[in-house]
Amino acid sequence: MKKTTLLSTLAFAFVMLLTTTVSAQKFSKLDKSPLDVTFYRTDRSKPAFVKVVYSRPFLKGRELSKLAPNGEVWRTGANEAADITIYKDMKIGGKSIAAGTYSLFTIPGEKEWTIILSNDVNTWGAYTYKEANDVLRITAPVSKDDSSLENFSITFESNDAGADMYLGWGTTRVAVPFMN
Repeated sequence: MKKTTLLSTLAFAFVMLLTTTVSAQKFSKLDKSPLDVTFYRTDRSKPAFVKVVYSRPFLKGRELSKLAPNGEVWRTGANEAADITIYKDMKIGGKSIAAGTYSLFTIPGEKEWTIILSNDVNTWGAYTYKEANDVLRITAPVSKDDSSLENFSITFESNDAGADMYLGWGTTRVAVPFMN
């Protein structure tokens, strides 16, 4: 009786393992630009100051300049435009911004990127972008890194004044200052 129960349990575990593996492989093939969320917070036990929801396209051997062309409005990720929620009034690049949810657009450039927060939320790509709906526009310098990021990435790093939001893809890095 104990051998039968043990064998049944092992067989069930093996089948579940196979099922999980097969499902994970099928799912990863569908998710060409996975959705991600990043937060700026000073302490995990406290609410966030900023949340960014965006999709992370892969380079897949393509040039960054083909995917996010210099001088053109970009949705800052893939699929829908990135959403940025600011939970309290603050300054971005020295300009005041009220708490709220905005779309995050960028205009890439060789030496600097234009960072745009727009009242147009839930937009698909940059196809419906309207400059008249901009709430904030700043420029941020571009730097290069020795390591290359395959997926477009956004992260925050705290500093004495608040935090820098880093946009990175390939070897390109852009730092956007947020001040509490």
